[in-house]
Amino acid sequence: MNDAYLIGHITIKDPENWVEYKSRVPATLALHGGEVVFRGTVDAVLAGSHPHTDTVVIRFPDCQSLHAWHDSAAYQALIALRAEASDGTLIAYTT
Repeated sequence: MNDAYLIGHITIKDPENWVEYKSRVPATLALHGGEVVFRGTVDAVLAGSHPHTDTVVIRFPDCQSLHAWHDSAAYQALIALRAEASDGTLIAYTT
């Protein structure tokens, strides 16, 4: 089995709602074996263009777990809050 990663490229619109969203995500990850590898703010774009200010990387044991987490009722319940708090792109990768 190969690890799977979710990478989110994010621009925060509402810092207060963003803090709430971030505080609620970890509980949704636990059931699917997900763990936040890191969250960070862009220091510099060294090549090309990148419109977002923040990044999150979340590791899962496999693609099925990543998709099960994203499709879960617990995470789906947070999507409206995420949309209020930020704009961004979520991308699933496998190794």
